[in-house]
Amino acid sequence: MRRHNSTIARAFTLVEILIVVVILGILAAMVVPSFANAVEPSQQAAFATNIRGFAQSVELYRVREGDFPPDGTSGQIPNGLEAYIDVSTWERTTPIGGVWDSESDPADLGYGVGVHFNGTGETRDDVYMTELDAIFDDGDLTSGAFREFGDGRYYYVIQPGD
Repeated sequence: MRRHNSTIARAFTLVEILIVVVILGILAAMVVPSFANAVEPSQQAAFATNIRGFAQSVELYRVREGDFPPDGTSGQIPNGLEAYIDVSTWERTTPIGGVWDSESDPADLGYGVGVHFNGTGETRDDVYMTELDAIFDDGDLTSGAFREFGDGRYYYVIQPGD
């Protein structure tokens, strides 16, 4: 005599699977915006870290060479600074968009490193850059260590002008 097992194999139904997929979709919809909001502060922090590192490298150059590096073209590392800065980092788009730049204007800026929004990557406005300035100092783009110098040009001042 054969005995029949009365237990039946249980599997998920299509409706149960769909319910789980919908719940996961709802959870993802709630979580994704919070990650998107974390991108801006991390980009600003990376920019601030990079620019401070570049400023320290320029200071080291000045101490060793007796003067600041020559004024550079936007997106290209100034001559002689290659030994002090990772060239690939300088020639990449900055974490906030635009390209790295050095500027020498003894009468106004003095010497500084910064970002030039020349159409490369995302372009930021004064409101965004004022938020970024608050990381450096006073939140005012007309004074302090981080300033606006011309349209789409923002620099961390290493040596103030006359």
